Amino acid sequence: MKKVKSWKLMCVLMVAAMFVLGGCGNNNTAGNNNAAGTATPAPGAAGSDAIAKIKERGKLLVGVKYDTRLFGLKDPASGNVEGFDIDISKAIAKHILGDENAIELKEVTSKTRIPMLNNGEIDMVVATMTITEERKKEVDFSDVYFQAGQSLLVKKGSPITGLQDVTKETKILGSKGATSIKNIKEKVPGVTVLEFDNYQDAFSALKAGQGDALTTDDAILYGMASQDPGFEVVGEPFTDEPYGIAVQKGNSDVVQAINDTLDELKASGKYSTIYTKWIGKAPTK
Repeated sequence: MKKVKSWKLMCVLMVAAMFVLGGCGNNNTAGNNNAAGTATPAPGAAGSDAIAKIKERGKLLVGVKYDTRLFGLKDPASGNVEGFDIDISKAIAKHILGDENAIELKEVTSKTRIPMLNNGEIDMVVATMTITEERKKEVDFSDVYFQAGQSLLVKKGSPITGLQDVTKETKILGSKGATSIKNIKEKVPGVTVLEFDNYQDAFSALKAGQGDALTTDDAILYGMASQDPGFEVVGEPFTDEPYGIAVQKGNSDVVQAINDTLDELKASGKYSTIYTKWIGKAPTK
């Protein structure tokens, strides 16, 4: 009887041990499943969430120029800023937020636009900004939204009729931070260049006789010439200046939203309407 009782006791102990071990095994498995189910993806794995932040804010912050006729010019009387870049910005706001007026425009210059963008003061730069390999190291760009070329603005009757007339003795005026400054120095080594904070200051200096010619993209220069019939754009464009809309690096969702907007504008014909409204002719590309 003692042997039987001992055998039964051993069986009970073995079964109990099996349940305990089995239970531990099940708990571990459940723990692993829960960990996998609640794991958080690595930062950045899901891509940029900049669009979500813009939607949460309820408005798009856009850096534009206030001194560039035809593209971004502030009316001192009304305080309104108007131009090609402004209309494009409104279209992007409508695409992202459903309302072209859900936008706040902030003034930038060629010098301040990248710092303001990377400081988070604005969501994007829509400000006659040429896409360059150097700038691509600091920001990401949309597709080309306007094709321009660098040229020269002079007083009517000037002996300068094009780039071929620019020498080391020529005084060229331009805007700080613009690619046009670098370009003219490469085209005419040793040329004297006076740089100003913005294009309106440079144009005022040209009218005051402080320089012989003002250089930047032809589209901007035509806007200046339209302000004063005593000045004209001369010569053929001597660079290729594709304008892009800049965003912080890594904000791929914003780039996609901009490119989708541009595609929609071109497909609907509205891009041509905006272009003709400000530039005075239909786009060639």
